[in-house]
Amino acid sequence: MREMRMLGIIGGMSWLSTTEYYRLLNEGVQKALGGSHSARLILSSVEFQGVADAMARGDWPAVREVLVAEARRLSSAGAQAILIATNTMHMFAEEASEAGGVPVLHIADAVGEKIKARSLRTVGLLGTKYSMEKDFYRVRLSERFGIECLIPAEDQRERINAIIFKELCEGRFLDASRRYVLEAAQGLVARGAQGIVLACTELPLIVRQEDLSVARFDTMASHVERGVRFLLGDPPTGC
Repeated sequence: MREMRMLGIIGGMSWLSTTEYYRLLNEGVQKALGGSHSARLILSSVEFQGVADAMARGDWPAVREVLVAEARRLSSAGAQAILIATNTMHMFAEEASEAGGVPVLHIADAVGEKIKARSLRTVGLLGTKYSMEKDFYRVRLSERFGIECLIPAEDQRERINAIIFKELCEGRFLDASRRYVLEAAQGLVARGAQGIVLACTELPLIVRQEDLSVARFDTMASHVERGVRFLLGDPPTGC
């Protein structure tokens, strides 16, 4: 049997979504191969509080250094590609790939393929305020897939960001917050969004397909699928 590839994971941002990544990657490999097969993974889990604090004060060089260091560590340990188990940190995907000398499987590419397969041209983007406001996500979807992203109003972006960092990342799932996120999604649909991209790996924990009148794009699920394909032999694509 051909040896499975080794995939490195930069996790811990937050640990709740990283546990889902680990479970889903292993389930995907076992489903594909049967028996007791499991994924060959190297997981490096960062201490998230320091990263979150750096983001909050706008110290992006410090955040970048965390990603670069983790990429080097995983590459040195034998990873043949890297999966960053969070959306926001993909703003440094190219730097991580260069530092590690191995491909980074980009989460926006994984979800872009799914959106394009549905022939959609306009989607609503929900995530941290950094993923919504900075252009690394929206530009990549536009340039590579011809997809336009709509984002909520500033006050909604701030509230959703607080829900993510102060509730979901701490394992708290409040009905009022879930309703607020759904209202923001419905507002994007009213503005022309043909689908909603959950560009935060914690949001799928509270937003289900049945909650929406349009297609729901779970970035974690798409990313995991891409990771499984890499593990089983597909050529790496990304940064």
